[in-house]
Amino acid sequence: MKLKQTLKFAAAAGALIFSSLGFASSVNIGNNDVAIHGYDPVAYFTNSKAIEGSAEYTATHDGAIYRFSSQKNRDLFKADTERYAPQFGGYCAMGVSLNKKLDVDPQAFYIDDGKLYLNLNKAVQKKWLTDVDGHVKSADRIWSGIENLSVAATNEED
Repeated sequence: MKLKQTLKFAAAAGALIFSSLGFASSVNIGNNDVAIHGYDPVAYFTNSKAIEGSAEYTATHDGAIYRFSSQKNRDLFKADTERYAPQFGGYCAMGVSLNKKLDVDPQAFYIDDGKLYLNLNKAVQKKWLTDVDGHVKSADRIWSGIENLSVAATNEED
């Protein structure tokens, strides 16, 4: 009985320590590991708008669960995940260009050169649109340095 209690205590302590470290994820996931707040990444390309996905049609990529509005969209995603998955793991593209990992508003999106970029909100997206090429170059350069850092580590005040 003592061994069982010790193991339970050790597991609880390990979970507490792990959670306090600020889990680092290269993909922006929310509740239940769902990416893009449950929006369909393929719909941005095929419908030119943000459409919520369904728990009925899902696929996993890089540890994140993506939802889709149809089986067809799910199948397109599975056939070419690199084409449809959002850039910078679905974190705010403008934030990445500023060395930060920020959440996104799925309605604040932009497709450039066949790639999906998401932003924190429409106001940030306006700033992003002032120099997409420049911001993409900055974000591409910075992403490899922050990709595996926790959100907290990139968003601490300087």
